[in-house]
Formats: sequence, structure tokens, C-alpha cells
Amino acid sequence: MPAPKNAFKARLQAGLPQIGLWLNMAEPLPAEIAGHAGFDWLVIDGEHGPNDLRSIMAQLQALSSSSSEAVVRPPMGETWMIKQLLDIGARTLLVPMVDSAEQAKALVDAVRYPPEGKRGVGAAVARASAFNAIADYTDTAADEICLLVQAETMAAIDDIERIAEVEGVDGIFIGPADLSADMGFRGQIGAPQVQDVIENAIRRIVAAGKPAGILTFDEDLNRRYLDLGATFVAVGADVALYSSALKTLVGRYGRGSGGAGPASY
Repeated sequence: MPAPKNAFKARLQAGLPQIGLWLNMAEPLPAEIAGHAGFDWLVIDGEHGPNDLRSIMAQLQALSSSSSEAVVRPPMGETWMIKQLLDIGARTLLVPMVDSAEQAKALVDAVRYPPEGKRGVGAAVARASAFNAIADYTDTAADEICLLVQAETMAAIDDIERIAEVEGVDGIFIGPADLSADMGFRGQIGAPQVQDVIENAIRRIVAAGKPAGILTFDEDLNRRYLDLGATFVAVGADVALYSSALKTLVGRYGRGSGGAGPASY
């Protein structure tokens, strides 16, 4: 049984734009629905979504019939946590709060088996190898694992070229919410000062030869980032879209905002 190819990683390397969505509901059914909607990538969010190892695995299973790439975001870039996520079948990781090239190098070590890295060897009993049906998994896994790191502070922005130079980092994602807060503009992603830093960072990442990514809920900003050369852009989140759709629907009947609304239809 051959190891499945990571088409998302290949498309990033080819410079093809990839449109994504955040999954924060922590349930397999919404993930499966999103998987059939046509997004190129879907982030199973373990940092700000109420996910654990089993709920992440359930969503990976739900997305296994989808052409969307499941991107797993751990709460933090801990080696033991990355080992578990890779073993349950995650092959694309988005690691938050990477502030330096040194951190990025440690993450590369965490996703590779010895002697190239420090990933624990347990593939024979892991979902990642189809429970040992992929006989050469330990030899070929690194080729299909896609490591994306998040630059979310000015420290990361200042070190962006060195981070981009790290062999094994497959893309750099700008985290605009945390970055704006770190700059003193919490909740003001659209502030000109913040946008200047984001746009400059995207240009620098692209100039360094690495894919750049970002998430916002603003279509104009997302299109601007794509024009600047960003190639993996997330354009929404399941929770926000669900909430907005429900509010719109109930509002058509005079309800919403906690009020009872008119008694008649």
C-alpha cells in the first residue's frame, strides 16, 4: 500500500493559491460538511477550539473522503504533542507562536524521525501508517508532512527571513489577531500600522521563497493578500459562519439579540 501524497503541500510548492476555512466546532459532522464544500484546506483548531486528541482524530476520519487537506493546529509546538498528532494521521501542521528560527528548527526536528529528527518511532501501531499497511512509512513520511509555522509577534516578524531559511519549514502564516495585539492595536487588524507590517511580512516571506498564509474574515483584505502573493489564505470560520447564518434567519422573523420579537408571523 503506497503512502498517500500530500497534494496541498505540492500545490503550495507550485505557488498555487489555496483557500481555507477554520474548523472550531470540534465535531466530525460539521468538518465533513465543510470538506465537501470545496475548500482547499481546513484547519482543525486545537489552540482556540475545544479539541482534544480524540476529537481531532474523529475529524481527520470525517475528512478522509474529502479532497480538502486537513491542517491540524496544536495548542503549542510541543514535541510530545506533535508526535501524537502525526501518529493519529495529521500530515499538515500549523504551529502557533513561532518567534524565531531556533523554534522553527526544533519543530522540524519534531516532525522527522531519527537520525534526521526526534519524532518517536511508533508507526507500526499508528493510524498514520494505516496500522503498518504502509510498509515504508517511516522512510517516506517526511516527504509528505507539511509544516506551517505562525508568525504572530513582532519578534517573529523581525526574524522572518531566518525563519524562512529553515529547511523543512513549508510555509509561514501571519496571525493577524495576535500580531495586532502585540503591536498595541488589539482588535484592530485593519489599522494602517498593522496592515503595513502584514503586507511587508508577506512580501518578505514570498521574496525568501516560502509560501505565505493568513486568515481574516474580510474579503477585501484576503483578496489584497492574494494579490501580494500569499498562497494559503483562510477566509472564514465555521463557528462565525454558523452564527451569522442563524442570526440572519431568525432576524427575518423579527427575532434575535435575545428578544422575543413580535408575537405574530
